[in-house]
Amino acid sequence: MQLINKKTLLGMIPLSEKAIYNMEKRGDFPKRIALTSRNVAWDLDEVTGWIESRKSSGGQAARPGQTVIVS
Repeated sequence: MQLINKKTLLGMIPLSEKAIYNMEKRGDFPKRIALTSRNVAWDLDEVTGWIESRKSSGGQAARPGQTVIVS
């Protein structure tokens, strides 16, 4: 397992810290790992897996709170 810090994560994912935090809370992004009370990291494999899932999801991701009905 390789861990990445917040600076590296933000270099990989063009989203704000708040957006990533909110996605984590909803379960839409890999959870951070608390290394100490003031230092967190993410599993690189989980983050790259999330990126790959975004690539293969097609057009557009669903908005938070929006129900998508497929018929």
